Amino acid sequence: MPETPTILWFRRDLRLSDHPALMAALARGGPVIPVFLNDEGVEMLRTAPAWRLGLGVAHLGARLEDRGSRLILRSGPAARTLLELVEETGAGAVYWMRAYDPTSVARDTEAKSALRARDVEAKSFPGHLMFEPWSVETKTGGFYKVYTPFWRAVKNREVAEPCATPSDLAPPDAWPESETLGDWALGAGMDRGAEVVRPWVRLGEEAAQARLGAFMAEKVETYPKTRDLPGVDGTSCLSENLSLGEITPRQCWHAGMRALHEGKDGAESFLQELVWREFAYHLMWHTPRLLSDNWKSDWDAFPWNEDERRREVIAWKRARTGVPFVDAALREMYVTGRMHNRGRMIVASYLCKHLLCHWRIGMEWFEDCLIDWDPASNAMGWQWSAGSGPDATPYFRVFNPDTQLDRFDKDRTYVRTWIAEGQADPPDTARAYFDAIPRRWAIASDDDYPEPIVDASEGRKRALDAYENRDF
Repeated sequence: MPETPTILWFRRDLRLSDHPALMAALARGGPVIPVFLNDEGVEMLRTAPAWRLGLGVAHLGARLEDRGSRLILRSGPAARTLLELVEETGAGAVYWMRAYDPTSVARDTEAKSALRARDVEAKSFPGHLMFEPWSVETKTGGFYKVYTPFWRAVKNREVAEPCATPSDLAPPDAWPESETLGDWALGAGMDRGAEVVRPWVRLGEEAAQARLGAFMAEKVETYPKTRDLPGVDGTSCLSENLSLGEITPRQCWHAGMRALHEGKDGAESFLQELVWREFAYHLMWHTPRLLSDNWKSDWDAFPWNEDERRREVIAWKRARTGVPFVDAALREMYVTGRMHNRGRMIVASYLCKHLLCHWRIGMEWFEDCLIDWDPASNAMGWQWSAGSGPDATPYFRVFNPDTQLDRFDKDRTYVRTWIAEGQADPPDTARAYFDAIPRRWAIASDDDYPEPIVDASEGRKRALDAYENRDF
């Protein structure tokens, strides 16, 4: 007697290669019904991440169609909607790839309980990370709070080889009804910005693999130096694809290890960055407050500005601070959906330290604007910059955006690429900012570039005075 169908619930794992849940569904026997849900996890997404997710889901659906399968789309709370699909299809199992943020954990726990109560096999599989957060422990049995010992603990661990892409996706003879992706309007909030950002998107696992291959062939050797130069194309840009599971960290890890064994020493820095991502998830799993509250509770008494209507915050959001490094980085984000890592540090430090604004303002703004948004990495980065997080930059370290520009963008390539004001013939990248931003901002390319809202040295002094008057 043929096996009952397996529902394969796709989430942030928009690929067919190195997909343990897919391989397990095929191994179980019987038809496999791929499903994507517009559920509570999707509903919480902000503008750019929701738009980018919609593109990824459409691409995965087309890829499944090319392979003789389909992606069934349904809306509603996950537990209820999966039970409805089980009833319609007679499925005997639901498989999915594991998630680690609190909202997803609660959703998945409820779904697993509801399915098992109906005698349906419900099983989650690892794959979004290389190391499950609970599997890395200190010698005393606790979790790691500092990156360097975490790196030492995992750098020599065996990472399983990636799974192959299956040749047969075992489609059913009859398909359940599907909703239409366009009706979900996942990209509605992008407005005219979608047209500006879309050419910068590298969509799907094929593009992600091409990115990885090109990086290993051409850039990884010089990565330790060029990764800090925002005006140089020296990074992998894989965060966009990792965030939606269009490529897996272990695919990246094994590519990096091969490069290292070939004598490309710069690959070790790339491997360390992959482990930094793991460290962020490790901390989010063990201390979910990382996403919402000061990780170091003694920062709760610090008098952060939390008023987003203040002139300084509005200027920061609109990339009109008068500080070229800050404005260039923010404009890069509005045009491409991403921001260079050095830019992220400068932008965050400026908001939290020069402007003394709460890191949550910046974290949530990035969550609106980044197509590579990742809950753990975003929160970890902002708390690191603010000084309130685990293994954070010391409170007395205040990046000077002017000297940082002299150090990492000496010839101002980065600034000229993204800031049009003051240039007789600015490049298309700089002009695109004015096409991407909301019309209500009423900013034009022929406007004068603003004076700094806070002078670099004045802002640093103000920050240090505020910190030193607090009892940390």
